[in-house]
Amino acid sequence: MAMPMDFDGMRTDDASLRTDNVDDYKRTCIDFIEDISHDYEAWVDYYKLPEDEDKRRRAGIRATITRTNEWIAKVAQSIKAVDVVMNDGIQKMAESTAGKPLEIGVFVNHKSGYTETNPGIIDVNVKGAGREGRKMKLGFHFKDDRFRIESTCDAYLDEVDLPTQESDMLDVHLKLHAENGKPRDVISFTVTLSEIENDVEFDRRGVSTIVHLV
Repeated sequence: MAMPMDFDGMRTDDASLRTDNVDDYKRTCIDFIEDISHDYEAWVDYYKLPEDEDKRRRAGIRATITRTNEWIAKVAQSIKAVDVVMNDGIQKMAESTAGKPLEIGVFVNHKSGYTETNPGIIDVNVKGAGREGRKMKLGFHFKDDRFRIESTCDAYLDEVDLPTQESDMLDVHLKLHAENGKPRDVISFTVTLSEIENDVEFDRRGVSTIVHLV
């Protein structure tokens, strides 16, 4: 069985679900988030984890459903925005399902997970610490794609002069370009950190963040 992190369940252009009515689409996607969460919970069953870890992963999945569906209902103003929020929720459920053994924090405006800030160049602070003396560095989300990013305003993470060296205590700043953004736009991105032992990736985890422009 493949890891759920590799599951790319992004339903962006499924014509059968398309509707011009944002409220109808919101309802469809709120139901979808609830439905797909059971697939992730089934993965947690499959892992047969110790009780604490099992509870932690399930709690992460449940918390994601609540917050994501709140954002779909209240923050998203367009069908595209609903997709961005929904896909962010799917990523976050996958991250909870896979577990969070590494100490990683991704902060926008000192907040993590669900954040808000003004349009412009946004500072993203990424912190990480490895286990048992291992080092950390920025990894790749998928093959040659360093970051996953989806937005309603063509936002992108600057990849020029990225701090890619290994470090005991990683503390780097990324530039999220959202100069085209307007209030009510949403941006979801995933930063992946790799834990390194003897120059080889020992483990890696992605952390997804969603930003509401205000």
